[in-house]
Amino acid sequence: MWGCSFIFIKLGLEFLTPVGVAFGRTSLGAMALLIIAKSRKVSLPTDKRIWMHLWVVALLLNVMPGVLFAFAETKVTSVLAGIINAVTPLMTLIAIMIVFRQEKIKFYQVVGLFIGFIGVLTVLGAWHGLGSNPLIAVLSLLGAVLCYGISYPYSHKFVLPYKLQPTAVAATQLTLAAGTLLPFYLMDGIAKDEYRPGPVLAMLALGILGSGYAYIWNFQILAAAGSAIASSVTYVTPVVAVVVGIVFLGESVAWNEPVGAVIVLLGAAISQNRLRLNRAEKPRG
Repeated sequence: MWGCSFIFIKLGLEFLTPVGVAFGRTSLGAMALLIIAKSRKVSLPTDKRIWMHLWVVALLLNVMPGVLFAFAETKVTSVLAGIINAVTPLMTLIAIMIVFRQEKIKFYQVVGLFIGFIGVLTVLGAWHGLGSNPLIAVLSLLGAVLCYGISYPYSHKFVLPYKLQPTAVAATQLTLAAGTLLPFYLMDGIAKDEYRPGPVLAMLALGILGSGYAYIWNFQILAAAGSAIASSVTYVTPVVAVVVGIVFLGESVAWNEPVGAVIVLLGAAISQNRLRLNRAEKPRG
């Protein structure tokens, strides 16, 4: 799901500005989730404090990353955007350790995240430097994943204690994000008045699926497994982004990208303790 979002962003930029793409995905996602909430008779939260916390999450998870990713994709490929997105678990780990200090970091998580980071560097071909990628675009991508990294532990600490239904949380969050972006969209949201079916359908998919259902799943994972593991699902993003970018946009791929993708997936498996890399416990007694 998340890996396909980057090609949808690239297509949406054919007729929308970066702000327009961010507003389009949040507004469409909000409408879809509000309809789902209504059909399931799910009530939105009424406590003003949770609305404030969800607004912060909306800024970190939707508003700023939405604009930054779209802006970056005006200058770089969707493949690179998907690859950089895999840095999210590392940013989450840093936020957990330095800012929030709320979850005890386990040995296998550190090992998995480190291996994942090596995989990302391999996919990027870091030994070549930035290559033809503009620095402002790379910094925008890193800024976006930094926002993601902070949003997971923030949600875990300030939103999950309210024990709200994921649909209510996601619908409120996206509604706040769309409302925040609306004035900017009205000022500078449309790039050109040409609406081809492909880009329009891409925006519908990006909003309803990538920013609608995806956030319900995200909060369910967050509640069940914690913020470090919730963020580690982004390790599969570069694989999907590379394949989709090549097949549908004709973007190029170097030998190091599939090799790095395998390393990234290995890191994801280890960070979720699927390969059982726990330190041996000392015998008692």
